[in-house]
Amino acid sequence: RRMEKRILKPNGLCQVRRVRRWERSSKGERVGVKGGKVTEMRLDKSGTQEGFVNSVLGIDGMKLGQTRAILNYMAPKYDLCGRDLKERALIDMYTEGMADLNEMIIALPLCPPDQKDAKIALIKERTTDRYLPVFEKVLKSHGQDYLVGNTLSRADIHLVELLYYVEEIDPSLLANFPLALKTRISNLPTVKKFLQPGSPRKPPIDEKSLEQARQIFRVK
Repeated sequence: RRMEKRILKPNGLCQVRRVRRWERSSKGERVGVKGGKVTEMRLDKSGTQEGFVNSVLGIDGMKLGQTRAILNYMAPKYDLCGRDLKERALIDMYTEGMADLNEMIIALPLCPPDQKDAKIALIKERTTDRYLPVFEKVLKSHGQDYLVGNTLSRADIHLVELLYYVEEIDPSLLANFPLALKTRISNLPTVKKFLQPGSPRKPPIDEKSLEQARQIFRVK
């Protein structure tokens, strides 16, 4: 299954580290960092924890594995999942709608060199023709500051993080997308600090980090 295949790749580790930090920074909580490493993210020597091959979050006296489980726990903890079931359903729908493009971008460093240009072209096409127009339409339809309920939710954070991913590939892809949401969230004091050089925000994965991830997850 797709989930089973995905957790065997280092993109799950990268995704949790980046999106989890976004969610916490938006609420003003600093992620614990020691020596440049996230102190709350731990893997044992075999690369497993609680039976899962994935990243693990130590929080509130427990250990959580699996990217979505971690994010699903954090969203209500930081009031990012809506005020009622309807809002939560919309937030979940938008978040899941971003997942495929998000995973395509995160997995790009793993792509064989002879396939990378084609993958980038596909990402660009999906970004401009399929994904961003949907969220542009949502924001224009109600004229509010955020995607759901006119209040900050995990959907907004995931979308803004996705926009930064897209910008890292090609800034021109955002030329026709209304950037008010990105600007608004990026200017929240804690997020603004989080985006500064030297913050816990992870830069695009480089060859050294990629090799470390391959070793941890035993990906050839």
